Amino acid sequence: MQGKNKPLARFLEKNINKLITSGYSAFILGPRQVGKTTLIKQCLGKLNRTIEYPLQNPAVRLELETNPAKIINQIEAIKYQPYVFIDEAQKIPEILDAVQYLIDNKKAKFILTGSSARKLRRKGVNLLPGRVKRFYLDPLSWGELGYSKNCFIKELLTTNINHVSSYSFEDSLVYGSLPGIINLPQKDRIEFLNSYAQIYLEEEIRAEALSRKIGAFSRFLELAAIESSSSPNLANLSQQSGVSQPAIKEFYHLLEDTLIIERVDPYRKNARKRIFSSPRYYFFDIGVRNSLARLPLTSGLVNAQKGVLFEHAVVLEIIKRIRLINKNYKLYFWRTLAGAEVDCVVDLGDRLIPIEIKSGPMVFQSELKGLKIFLEDYKNLADLGYVITFGGKKERLAENIFAIPWDQF
Repeated sequence: MQGKNKPLARFLEKNINKLITSGYSAFILGPRQVGKTTLIKQCLGKLNRTIEYPLQNPAVRLELETNPAKIINQIEAIKYQPYVFIDEAQKIPEILDAVQYLIDNKKAKFILTGSSARKLRRKGVNLLPGRVKRFYLDPLSWGELGYSKNCFIKELLTTNINHVSSYSFEDSLVYGSLPGIINLPQKDRIEFLNSYAQIYLEEEIRAEALSRKIGAFSRFLELAAIESSSSPNLANLSQQSGVSQPAIKEFYHLLEDTLIIERVDPYRKNARKRIFSSPRYYFFDIGVRNSLARLPLTSGLVNAQKGVLFEHAVVLEIIKRIRLINKNYKLYFWRTLAGAEVDCVVDLGDRLIPIEIKSGPMVFQSELKGLKIFLEDYKNLADLGYVITFGGKKERLAENIFAIPWDQF
């Protein structure tokens, strides 16, 4: 059993340790509070020669903002080649030129983290091409929470690396799976999530020079959280929030760039039918989504929004597994204008895996319409379809369709 104060094991830890042993540099992206700092400190803690620049510390940030090249002078004053940890590197994008110089001249090796891609995508920012390996850290996956049993879909195989008996799957549907939430009592979990939303608004949005729009953005954020897992109706959002449609689009781009939402596009390759074209958005963590939507964070929420929460959980888990597998898999959804729909389409490159998500313990034949149509339309690429359920046993629903309990997915 995981110790109460011991950090949970993470799948990415093995990759980071291997990278450090090989002497490579890395850039790890991920939203706030997913455990990037804890993970890197744990991995680097085994080394003697490390230096840390936590850019969330105002004093450290101010010193390097004034003169980003100062890091070169400080590293060159050291006689050995250290591993340098720069936390929240996006706060000073200009520092990456100095990082490149030090890597190229074999003065130091680096591990950098970031919780926003927005500043890093701006014109002229050095993204260290060919010099760092890139990773992404998500909130805890089902394997990191000890939820997984036998994985039925081998292409998305996962195992358990922790056992967290005190935090149930139903808890995760209400409070999410940020590492800091797991061992907190209910009252503190609510405060943690509310604080997360407030810090995000204060730091990220004001950092984007949107402080004059903070009220409008706050209204939009609540509505976007409520609509999470759907394709947003921009006209309705504009009317309800009092924000123009162009501003709504820009706000969604901001949420993507600050890693708060995951975008899932419709699958349209070789489409014979008229396909729905708007993307769907999922907040990166269910607890953060529930808090931003101002929903009651109690066990009753699972019954009130079971379908939405369960779909959210499964989609996020698929996204996490695709990143962990580190192959060029992509996730889509499929929906025709005639109403046929499949919640998830995992594109393996040479094959497709269509997946429906049903929150009930049973699946009725009428609910297989979308899967059957998809399997017929894409029979050269997809041979099996799956339905992820809240049920307890696997079941064959049709010749090429299986129902799978969520914990055996």
